[in-house]
Amino acid sequence: MVCLGNICRSPLAEGILSNKCKSLAVDVDSAGTAAYHIGKAPDPRSQNIASINRIEIKNQKARALKQSDLIEFDTIYVMDQSNYENTLKLAVNDAQRGKVKMILNASKPGSNKDVPDPYYGGDDGFKQVFDLLNEACEIIKNQLELELNGTR
Repeated sequence: MVCLGNICRSPLAEGILSNKCKSLAVDVDSAGTAAYHIGKAPDPRSQNIASINRIEIKNQKARALKQSDLIEFDTIYVMDQSNYENTLKLAVNDAQRGKVKMILNASKPGSNKDVPDPYYGGDDGFKQVFDLLNEACEIIKNQLELELNGTR
């Protein structure tokens, strides 16, 4: 899960998908394409909306996306077009470029819609982001179940 600073959207996405995939053998992580907040916990508003939905993200720490992430992870979900382009810059081959996906394409295929950055807004923005990510992560979890059960 990748956003700009790794304190708002991507920690929420990591928390949501991790929570949904508790019974699956998958690793979920998040990172940012900018090094603004390395080592910091998620924004308190992200922590709050996650907590309201019984998801704990307060122990996450922001980190920068690394080229090795494109090797280690099977899929890199990005929150918006800018982070999509920045993530692709780290890719060294077509296989790595093929791993990078816009997260909302899971719930709205082919739309290439951005998850809005709620950082400069109020609490309503964080609820909207949670709802968008929750819907996309439910579909991603269902796809993972199919893949891991060998039915896809």
